[in-house]
Amino acid sequence: MLLVDHAANRKAPGHPDYRRYRDRNHVERMFGKTKQQRRIATRYDKTVLSCESFLDLAATRLWLKSSVNTA
Repeated sequence: MLLVDHAANRKAPGHPDYRRYRDRNHVERMFGKTKQQRRIATRYDKTVLSCESFLDLAATRLWLKSSVNTA
């Protein structure tokens, strides 16, 4: 399958999707923060269930940290 660059055929530059960039930035930052935890970065867990469970706990911890004292 040949990928065609449609941007080369445009006469006016397209408008960037700022919401998409913002959402992508949030996701990339979340992964960066979770990778700072050694257990996730090195994948100590042997089973899929335990690895996913620890990811859930880490994400919950980050979410709680960000939502405390915001009111």
